[in-house]
Amino acid sequence: MSHHPDSIRLNKAISDSGYCSRRQADTLIEQGKVAVNGKQSGLGDRVLPLDEITIEGKPLKKSDSDIFIAFNKPVGITCTTDLRVEGNIISFINHKERIFPIGRLDKPSEGLIFLTNNGDIVNKILRAGNQHEKEYIVTVDRPINDLFLERMRNGVPILDTVTKKCEVTQLSRFVFKIILVQGLNRQIRRMCEYLGYEVLALKRIRIMNVKLDELAPGTWRDLTQDELSIIHKMVKDSKKTAAASENIEVKKPLKRNHNRNR
Repeated sequence: MSHHPDSIRLNKAISDSGYCSRRQADTLIEQGKVAVNGKQSGLGDRVLPLDEITIEGKPLKKSDSDIFIAFNKPVGITCTTDLRVEGNIISFINHKERIFPIGRLDKPSEGLIFLTNNGDIVNKILRAGNQHEKEYIVTVDRPINDLFLERMRNGVPILDTVTKKCEVTQLSRFVFKIILVQGLNRQIRRMCEYLGYEVLALKRIRIMNVKLDELAPGTWRDLTQDELSIIHKMVKDSKKTAAASENIEVKKPLKRNHNRNR
């Protein structure tokens, strides 16, 4: 069964507008309260961008535009859309539109995270490989030395792989800056742990072309048109390149005995 390429499921169209969740939309459709272009609709119906959806006779307002915000996540807030989790990022921001985070920052970490209502851009950014730089300031529990910096830069074995080479700069005795294009689970904490250091504070200060700058913890702002157009350029051809690089990464390196050549 071929669908018109621009059509989407009716329940998705209703939930995308911010009216209610997909599940609630299904209930409304089942109760016969939803019409498309004046005709009562059924579950699984598809709609086109110009179709008029009415709920109990009232036109559904489409979400006017894409929301794309930069948020300075405080320590203790969890990056989840599950509203049952206390301190979840969605309830904390309390935006009038339905938005979700792009990627994540651990609960004990702080700093910059993007949120949007545009699922398409989320996938593109997450696949944007080397274009998707993230910069962090990290404080550890003991003095940093050259060996530590060297190992962090050149790759550390964590989670059955070895981290990609990355840029690391010492800022002071216990503080360094690191720029990643990878997003392994709790990557920086695990890298430090492997080298015998504990992370005391971790703050993300940049994603791609967007800097945290003066944004106060717990506050957010809309991205500017300039910032957005640069991001769109950066991710424009992420589809092709990323799929290739991801397949390569998945292969597990041969297990080596790391102690032998220390």
